[in-house]
Amino acid sequence: MPERSRDGRLVAAVDCGTNSTRLLVARAGRPLRSVIRVTRITRLGSGVDATGRLSDAAIGRVADVLAGYAGIWRTWNVDGVGVTATSAVRDAIDGERFLDVVHAVTGVRPVVLSGRQEAALTFAGATADRTGHHVVCDIGGGSTELSVGDGELRHAISLQVGSVRLRERHLAGDPPTPEEYAALVAGVDDELRAIPDAFADRSRSAPLVAVAGTALTVAAVARDATADDLDRLDGTVLSAAEVNQVVEDLAWLTSPDRLTHPAIAPGREDVIVAGALVLARVMARLGHAAVEVRVADLLDGIADRVAAGRWPPPSEGSTS
Repeated sequence: MPERSRDGRLVAAVDCGTNSTRLLVARAGRPLRSVIRVTRITRLGSGVDATGRLSDAAIGRVADVLAGYAGIWRTWNVDGVGVTATSAVRDAIDGERFLDVVHAVTGVRPVVLSGRQEAALTFAGATADRTGHHVVCDIGGGSTELSVGDGELRHAISLQVGSVRLRERHLAGDPPTPEEYAALVAGVDDELRAIPDAFADRSRSAPLVAVAGTALTVAAVARDATADDLDRLDGTVLSAAEVNQVVEDLAWLTSPDRLTHPAIAPGREDVIVAGALVLARVMARLGHAAVEVRVADLLDGIADRVAAGRWPPPSEGSTS
């Protein structure tokens, strides 16, 4: 069994997202230090946009992964665990049964985060080692969270636009037809019009940071890296032209052809075009010519709260 370092306690964070289920084991402290970071594509949100329900098969995939994750955090003898569920579960009318399954498998009951809570925790994780203003973009499978602040979160928005949701709505063809692709672009732009002009104006003067699997995969494609190199891409800066080029390079390929690119992990090949397009259009909407890609994200925000004894987070509307 691994021994605990004298440098700090170990904590674990898990996010059950729409496309992936992720684990972070980290050493408590300022800064938080990652020990293990694992991602498995589980597609929990498959079909939720159309049906409003989680499928038995999707719940089973996540449960199998979580059983393995629980074994990892028990082996590492962590001091605390925070487990969250995000877009797919908060949208599903039967999300409660998923929470029951996770509790049965792991002994931990997930916290279903609101969009604002998700944005706040992501902002905290992505900017923990930064000073000054930043705007953070987290493109998930079901939603996209945008947050802006100057060490403290000032404003946050959660939009119903994510890689899985968009692919299921607009991209039936493989590769997509020109008409499907045009509908995808129009759909993304329609959702992004919900960003208030005041938020966009505040965001325009702050550096843009993008986190999570979509952004890291776009960076890997742009830098001709592999899916195993994602952690090493932390801090990579991409121009708007580079992001748009990735979208153009991938959009007209079939999913099997995209999967031949070493940057694209199995499970992302059918949704990466939609996710990359969201990043490109967010940059345009907020007026950013460049974006920095970071590894630290929601998981780091959760782990920091667990380490500080501030988990679970206060309910919406609480002043604590």
